[in-house]
Order: sequence, then C-alpha cells, then structure tokens
Amino acid sequence: MHIAIAGNIGSGKTTLTTLLSKHFKWKAHYEDVENNPYLNDFYKEMQRWAFNLQVYFLNSRFRQIVDIKNSGEKYIQDRTIYEDAYIFAPNLHAMGLMSSRDFDNYKEIFNLMDSFIEGPDLLIYLRASVPKLVEQIQKRGRDYENSIRLDYLTRLNERYEAWIDEYKKGDLLVIEVDEINFSDTDGVLAKVFSKLWFLLQSKFIKRACSTV
Repeated sequence: MHIAIAGNIGSGKTTLTTLLSKHFKWKAHYEDVENNPYLNDFYKEMQRWAFNLQVYFLNSRFRQIVDIKNSGEKYIQDRTIYEDAYIFAPNLHAMGLMSSRDFDNYKEIFNLMDSFIEGPDLLIYLRASVPKLVEQIQKRGRDYENSIRLDYLTRLNERYEAWIDEYKKGDLLVIEVDEINFSDTDGVLAKVFSKLWFLLQSKFIKRACSTV
C-alpha cells in the first residue's frame, strides 16, 4: 500500500504524513528539505536555481518511489513526483524563472521516469486557501520561506486545482485544510478516517455491483 499526501507549501503534508505513519505504524518518506543543497539558494535567487532544484526533487522522489516498490512495505509519502512535474516546474517556467530549454529538458527526464512508475494507491490532497497557507508557513518559521510571495502561492493553488480535476492515477481523497486544526490530532485523524471510510465503502459497492 502506497498513500501519498499532496498539497501546496504549508498545507500540512508533513504533519499529516507523520500522524498517519504513527497511527498505522507504516513507514514514511518525507520531502528532502533539511538536506536539500539548493532550497535556500532557490528562494534567494529563483531564476538561477530553479532548474537545479526541480531536478533534485525529481530525482529524490523517483528514488523514493523505487524504494517503496522494491520494499513491498506500506508507506506514506510526503508529496508526489507529479506535483513537481505538473505544478512546480510549469509554474516556474510560466513565471519566466525557468527557461524553455531547461523546462523541455526537465519534461523529457520526467516522461522517462514516469514510464517506469505507477501512481500511489491513494492520493490525499490537502486543499488550503492562501491565507491558511501563509498562517501555517509562519507558524513553522523556516527562514528561507519568509520571502515566498503571495502571488507565487496563488499560482500554485490554481495549478493544484487544475491537476486534481484531471487526476486519474488512482483513488483520490480531498481534505479541506481550512476546516482542520492540526493541533487537534484526534480531530484531524477522525476527519481523515471518516472520508477514507466513505471512499473505501464506495469502492466496495462498485466492486460488488460489477460482479453482479
């Protein structure tokens, strides 16, 4: 079983990954933030480091997927490879922060990787408004995130919604983050479980109907 958590910067992916991992006693793959050699430089000079950062994330998440597949164990993954390819890289290109040459090269690398992988069994999308994202970004206090612009978060949110509307890689569960208090662990888990239970019931009914 492979569950992946998707969502914009500050939506609560790492928090939910940790909660679900501890509750189910599954392994977790986190986004490589602390040891990322490009992240600090990227937020200081986006145009210079955009391609380097995106290739680093692409490679990191591809390795995670290979590890999940080869291990045969149950995993929760913090952010997917598809978010890099369909949201962050195209957004940087559209904003003029990644050249067309680099973007085309990036897409070729992703398309090759994509031919070797499958989507997660379940994608949990954390939908959050920009004010909520800003609130949670400020709470965690990462220095390099202080320079993130509101229009950057807004553009990412728009791309997330467009991607989710077309998502067909597997089952999808959408959580409205504005309605969640992440400090209330039991409340968060209860909300996720209620939606997850509804999804599993729907799948069971569909399978039962298909066998009639």
